[in-house]
Amino acid sequence: MQALVNRMGFNNDGIEQLIHHVRNSNYTGVLGINIGKNATTPNNQANSDYLKALEAAYPLASYIAVNISSPNTKDLRDLQGGDSLESLLFELKAAQQRLADEHGQYKPLALKIAPDLEPEQILAIAERLLKYKFDGVIATNTTIAKSTIAHLPHGEEQGGLSGAPVAEKSNRVIRALYSVLGDEIPIIGVGGICSGADAVEKVRAGAKLVQIYTGLIYKGPGLVTECAATIAYNCKSSG
Repeated sequence: MQALVNRMGFNNDGIEQLIHHVRNSNYTGVLGINIGKNATTPNNQANSDYLKALEAAYPLASYIAVNISSPNTKDLRDLQGGDSLESLLFELKAAQQRLADEHGQYKPLALKIAPDLEPEQILAIAERLLKYKFDGVIATNTTIAKSTIAHLPHGEEQGGLSGAPVAEKSNRVIRALYSVLGDEIPIIGVGGICSGADAVEKVRAGAKLVQIYTGLIYKGPGLVTECAATIAYNCKSSG
């Protein structure tokens, strides 16, 4: 069963091994566990994988990211719409409530979506997030559009593209989500944050939180301090 914790999309040893590592660690901070279906599981059986991963992750996670947008799992992004999305969200929310009652603690669920969605797809996702009262949405994963780097060495390699090329794509999705969700469901802005100014753009587009991945490679952990300070300075008037 697939699960990622701050692995930035790299291969991992599955949910059981993850739980083993977490139980044997001394980590006491916020722990977000990112769950996804196995690559070999057909989409019409995907719900079972997500539910098993949620069951395993729930006792240890601070929150769970439901990843239906990894470009590295064939056909995974087909789960972002239609009956597939409807049934997945319905079953996850039912399981979340059952697990909250069982463990005596409510753990938020955030849906992680792609930057390569059409406007009508974003609208449909936002409406379903409201319908099933999801706790958050992560916008966005990496992009499969490579036209901006096609001329570069390795520009056509398989996999998602992160960093600056995904920044505006992510902002577009955030703005579209916010036009429907408003402040009802928090948006976590991700993609192309390489400076404090980039983080502010995400917040002004509608994000309540931001996440950083590629920027950390180029700027180091000091980027976190820069982003926090720049957001605090530029967005204090809007709360």
